[in-house]
Amino acid sequence: MAVDPEFLKLLVAPGTRQPLRELSAADLAALNARIAKGGVKNQGGAAVTKPISAALQPEGGRIAFPIQDGIPILLITEAIPLDADGGSAPRPS
Repeated sequence: MAVDPEFLKLLVAPGTRQPLRELSAADLAALNARIAKGGVKNQGGAAVTKPISAALQPEGGRIAFPIQDGIPILLITEAIPLDADGGSAPRPS
């Protein structure tokens, strides 16, 4: 699901205020493959069991904020690490 480019310009990552971009198809596919295998948790510690249809990623960040029913969920606790080691949410400087 594409996010309106004008709307996307208004959004920033929580905590860091980094600009956001849509998660690439390759990163989305890799994330969904990890979800299908099990063991993926969001930054809040909750298991992620359903595939993600779209997500936003902070520029240079290794986390994804899921988009659910067309609404970006921009909560640090809902961010999903893109790296298998769990990564971490960016912290404010």
